[in-house]
Amino acid sequence: MAGHLPTGTKIVKNLLAILLLAASAFSVTHAAAKEPPPGAYTQAEPNEADLTTHNHYTNKSGQIVHSPSKSRTGRAPANASAKCRDGSYSFSQHHRGTCSRHGGVAEWMQ
Repeated sequence: MAGHLPTGTKIVKNLLAILLLAASAFSVTHAAAKEPPPGAYTQAEPNEADLTTHNHYTNKSGQIVHSPSKSRTGRAPANASAKCRDGSYSFSQHHRGTCSRHGGVAEWMQ
């Protein structure tokens, strides 16, 4: 009977395979939200030329929103809703969680 059970090495390899599949599925679903199609925004789009990063996320309302980014000019980009403590600007449409990975909100813009 014991010969039919997977060894510790096989169990670890199987777990790693499962984790890799789960990680790849997660990255595929989140990668889709990084580059929205034209017109996908529900708010006015920020000028990408003014920003240092160009990622996006889907918020809790299902809307595609530009991820926090620093400004190339140092001035607040158009349509920014908050300035984060790390100097980046948020385009969040909800207060909860705004700038959560950027040190919190330093100042609300609108």
